[in-house]
Amino acid sequence: MDVAALTAELMLIPGLCGHEGRVRARIRRELDTIGLAHATDVLGNLTATLPGDPGAPSVMLIAHMDQLGFMVRRIETDGFLRLERVGGVPERALAAQPMLICVGEGRDVTGIIANKAHHATTPEEKYRVVPYPEIYLDAGFRSAGEAGEAGVRIGTPVVYAPAVRRLANGLLAGTSVDDRAGCAVMLAAARALAEAERRPTVHLVFSVQEEFNLRGALPAVHALKPAIAIQIDLVLATDTPDMSARGDVRLGGGPAMGLYSFHGRGTLNGLIPHPALTGLFERTAASLGLPLQRSVHIGALTETSYVQIAGAGVACLDVGFPMRASHSANEVADPADLEALARLIAAAVRDVGPGFSLDPDDAP
Repeated sequence: MDVAALTAELMLIPGLCGHEGRVRARIRRELDTIGLAHATDVLGNLTATLPGDPGAPSVMLIAHMDQLGFMVRRIETDGFLRLERVGGVPERALAAQPMLICVGEGRDVTGIIANKAHHATTPEEKYRVVPYPEIYLDAGFRSAGEAGEAGVRIGTPVVYAPAVRRLANGLLAGTSVDDRAGCAVMLAAARALAEAERRPTVHLVFSVQEEFNLRGALPAVHALKPAIAIQIDLVLATDTPDMSARGDVRLGGGPAMGLYSFHGRGTLNGLIPHPALTGLFERTAASLGLPLQRSVHIGALTETSYVQIAGAGVACLDVGFPMRASHSANEVADPADLEALARLIAAAVRDVGPGFSLDPDDAP
């Protein structure tokens, strides 16, 4: 299965932070087809290892399985549901949005984020974004009892109704491109690495709870003790009118590499990548004839923010695919970028050999 097809399949599987089981089950089947033994830790991280040259620094690839969304906070007596946000859900993208109430595979319930009737909206309300504590979900229930009979409880996960759409020029749009595309890319890279004649030891980590607190992968990092960690995730595309001042990353422009990320609100963290890894990916992209876009941004983080300070330190790099409309129900990516990213990662990781130095003073 190619990267785009697997991405689309994974996009249709719900998996809120802490409730990634259905996604994990699908990825397990893919690992089985590659012939890789796998394990799941107490938190839910799914890991597999490709053994390689013991003299080379070990490499960990990370992509997160979870998606942002909500949990049911309260069930009103009339059957409407109040929601608590899980992760960075943008309120401005919510009005009238179809949602999926995840009560169990084959039993999930569709609901709609309520949007006050236009004809009854006051002038002051017309331009107001409703804060999430005020929103409610209409699933058609007539009472709290009816909601309970359908399996809805306090704490039931709620996500954007899974959808995949095809846009002009082959673009892929829909739910949870972040980071199901990263999972699909990592599986494609793993297939290539499994067939490689030479490689370092490569750990695959399909992580949990990234959208919740960015730390879900840490048990896997502590257990596997990699020397290098490469995160596969979105990179903010800046090729739309509202983003053009933020950078120079465009869909269809190829894989992208993060040179700096930071988030100061609450987290005070980010990543300045290890120079040996930025050099590696630049050389590899050039040798393959692939473009490699560069990104510097504030406001978005990945798990490498915390992975880098595990143990005695881990050399980290964020690489990814350009994506528009992050955290909305219609994120947009270019399958050509995903394919190129998988090729780039596999080739770069193959070149990590016994002489690969992680001394920052050795980097060119």
